[in-house]
Amino acid sequence: MALPFQVFSCSASRYMAEKICASLGCELGKSTYTRFSDGEFGISYDETIRGRYVFIVQSTFPSADNLMELLLMIDAAKRASAGKIIAVMPYFGWARQDRKDKPRVAIGAKLVADMLTVAGVDRIVTMDLHADQIQGFFDIPVDHLYASTVYIPFIKSLKIEDLVIASPDIGGSKRAHTYAKHLDVPLVLCHKTREKANVVSNMRIIGDVKDKNILIVDDMADTAGTLCKAADLMMDNGARSVRAMVTHPVMSGKAIENVMNSKMSELIFTDSIPFDQTKCPKVRVISVADMFAETIMQVYNHESISAKYLL
Repeated sequence: MALPFQVFSCSASRYMAEKICASLGCELGKSTYTRFSDGEFGISYDETIRGRYVFIVQSTFPSADNLMELLLMIDAAKRASAGKIIAVMPYFGWARQDRKDKPRVAIGAKLVADMLTVAGVDRIVTMDLHADQIQGFFDIPVDHLYASTVYIPFIKSLKIEDLVIASPDIGGSKRAHTYAKHLDVPLVLCHKTREKANVVSNMRIIGDVKDKNILIVDDMADTAGTLCKAADLMMDNGARSVRAMVTHPVMSGKAIENVMNSKMSELIFTDSIPFDQTKCPKVRVISVADMFAETIMQVYNHESISAKYLL
């Protein structure tokens, strides 16, 4: 029996959409991606979506083509008379530009929110936004999921003795506190200062890490410089072991080299962004496809989502 909604994918997140459809027991919707010689591209749906709930899966990590492709998919669905258009964005790109931290800069997260809304999306489903207040940039519903729903049971299954949760910076203290509270373990913080983006100039630990097994939690690993510096600092201060658990594997620049050269024993992240595990033996990937599949069903059936997800 066919489900009363359709799941489609943009090209960068097809791997995730296929996992979601496997969990839902449905086929991935058919669409065509056409690229012209000048780099422009177009999108078309290969089946009727009139009056249907349409879920479009795409993470908007660089390049900007991924965001543009999602916008075109939304616009095409609107013009094809879809009943409801829901963008499923495991990773919401441009989220670090959520405020004016210096004069004459753009607020990229707000701009992306406006573009998605103007394109015609009715709802956003995303996970672990860099800043929770980004939800307020939208005038449409935003279902904000948390990787902790999957991560906390996984951490418990590891049965790590003398576990301590750590945040690599003060900004992530709320997230780290949530993990520490649910696991009933101590919390330590790192205080860092930056010379410029992706470059940490100084860091110090607030709390005791001696003879402890540390788990650093964060929302993303970009160059992984902060995570690696924190891990090395904790090992130098007597930690028994250091793992890191992040949601989004941006992993740009020298990220893999940084991780391999650090004293971190393991880096765990979700499949919100595709990553080839063979490139970094220290990496373990945990899928969140089942969580998004369950959420799609709850959205369609107008069921509560907040009651089933850890904050």
